Amino acid sequence: MTKVIVAGAAGRMGKRIGYMVTQNQDLALTAGFEQNSNPEVGRDIGEVGGYGTVGIAIAPDLDSVIDQGDVIIDFTFHEATMKIASKAAEKKKAMVIGTTGLSRENLAELQELAKNMVIVQAPNMAIGVNVLFKITEKVASILGDDYDIEIVEAHHRMKKDAPSGTALKLGEMAAKGVNRDLNEVGVYERYGIIGERTDKEIGIQTIRGGDIVGEHTVYFAGPGERIELTHRAHNRDNFARGAALAAAWVSGKENGMYTMFDVLGLNDL
Repeated sequence: MTKVIVAGAAGRMGKRIGYMVTQNQDLALTAGFEQNSNPEVGRDIGEVGGYGTVGIAIAPDLDSVIDQGDVIIDFTFHEATMKIASKAAEKKKAMVIGTTGLSRENLAELQELAKNMVIVQAPNMAIGVNVLFKITEKVASILGDDYDIEIVEAHHRMKKDAPSGTALKLGEMAAKGVNRDLNEVGVYERYGIIGERTDKEIGIQTIRGGDIVGEHTVYFAGPGERIELTHRAHNRDNFARGAALAAAWVSGKENGMYTMFDVLGLNDL
């Protein structure tokens, strides 16, 4: 049975991850931690998460609990994630990383750290979203350059990064399908007299408001018709469930950087 440590255990995602870990028969929740200043430090992780007393107090840092687990699930903030990954690599602990807002430099560093550990990293751990990634690439490749590609994402007002990591991944998958580079053709803001849309650009637009968990729509707009592919998250459990699946999957894997496509067996689709 794989022992799991939850980073950010008192956060919105940390609470649901802790619960989903307890529901997975291949996993054991053994620890959780927060920043030392968090008022939930010292409280039972299950009570904080709303799933009952489990006899595990939330620790004030990773160092005090890192030896209690095999894998760390992290959905915190990019700066914290990189510090956690560095410590995990030293101890050869696996990580499941769902943190968004990671830069190219962050991802390159994770690739290097993965030489000494197993990492599953994805901008979105939900099963449905990862299927959408693959569908987006396939539809783009079928429709080709005759259809304009636009992506709209909506999240709660507390989300710190924009566009969402999921929207960027959708853009990457769409670009791959039509043999483009999102770094060259991505358009993230439109205002004023901008001129006609170019044939190659892929637009990614952002909405922030209220308590929207997460919504993503990919538009393929062609002459006289359009196709819309949409995923709506009703709650955070889908992300947490996927993270738990990934944590169970890492057992026995060789060091390296993996994605949810590996976990779900989607690489060959």
